[in-house]
Amino acid sequence: MYLRRPAASDFDELAERYRGSRELFRGVASSKFDRESFEEMLRSSDTETKQSFLICRSEDKSIVGTITLSQIFRKAFQNAYLGYQLFGGFTGNGYMSEAVDLILRYAFVELGLHRVEANVQPENKPSIAVLKRNRFAKEGFSRRYLKIAGRWRDHERWAILKEDWNSLR
Repeated sequence: MYLRRPAASDFDELAERYRGSRELFRGVASSKFDRESFEEMLRSSDTETKQSFLICRSEDKSIVGTITLSQIFRKAFQNAYLGYQLFGGFTGNGYMSEAVDLILRYAFVELGLHRVEANVQPENKPSIAVLKRNRFAKEGFSRRYLKIAGRWRDHERWAILKEDWNSLR
């Protein structure tokens, strides 16, 4: 697996991936993808407060998902929020666990962050398993935390600190 920035030539493949993931994303993430959202993805993929990547499979360069560090805070906080999704047909292969490992290396080594936080719906057991495999610690529960598909949804709050990540190396 490797991470790379989205490019203008990725629109058709991403549109196909989102179309094929509607059922998988239902109630968990938005499957809406159009030219406007793609242009926004390109504009905001490398900013001071957001770093977005495509997750690609090494053997055939297929785009299998997306991963983002958002709301990057500096100064005394040095924190970011992690968001990720795998497209339909690519789950259950360990791709996301590897991608999260890669983004943590980027967050802690390249960006010099101190903490990365992820919020996940309690019913999303595969996502929680990814966080556990990457040594995130559950820190709490946030009621009605995020509005997805028109409904406020509870989330568990998970995080990893740079020193905890370093101790695993």
